[in-house]
Amino acid sequence: MKLKTLSLIAATLALTLTASPFAVQAQQNPSSPQPGKEWQKKGQFQKLNLTPEQKTKMQEIGRNTRAQMEAVLTPEQKTKLQAAMAERKAQRQERKAQGQQGQGQRQQGRGKRGDIFASLNLTQSQKDQIKQIRESSKQQMQAVLTPEQQAQMKQMRENMRSRRQQNQPQ
Repeated sequence: MKLKTLSLIAATLALTLTASPFAVQAQQNPSSPQPGKEWQKKGQFQKLNLTPEQKTKMQEIGRNTRAQMEAVLTPEQKTKLQAAMAERKAQRQERKAQGQQGQGQRQQGRGKRGDIFASLNLTQSQKDQIKQIRESSKQQMQAVLTPEQQAQMKQMRENMRSRRQQNQPQ
């Protein structure tokens, strides 16, 4: 159970640390998106039809969350995390260049993400702080959404959970 919680925290941290630069880059680089890259530029809120004000607030919350999570890590952990993220980015670009974006490749990447955060050796205090930051961020984002968008977000999360459960090995 602890491993599952740690993996969830690690995945969220990875998502937060990698998604924020994409959101900033998308705002600075409004060129035509490449096929298959729309999700990176529009993020997880693509289907919610956010207003420009909502998008700005969500990006700000994401940046603040990332900064708070980075503040929890020691300099050594930050260095390890940045190196691991750079390595994963290089691997993704290499696969892209080879045209290998198949399901098997994605499955391999998921396993490595957990390994990355396991190598950081987070203390229980750090895990607790990151969990608290994540929860606060989630609440802030919910407050930005309209009731209809909140319901849509809840449905999207449930769909994602069920897909994850279906993809887990028996």
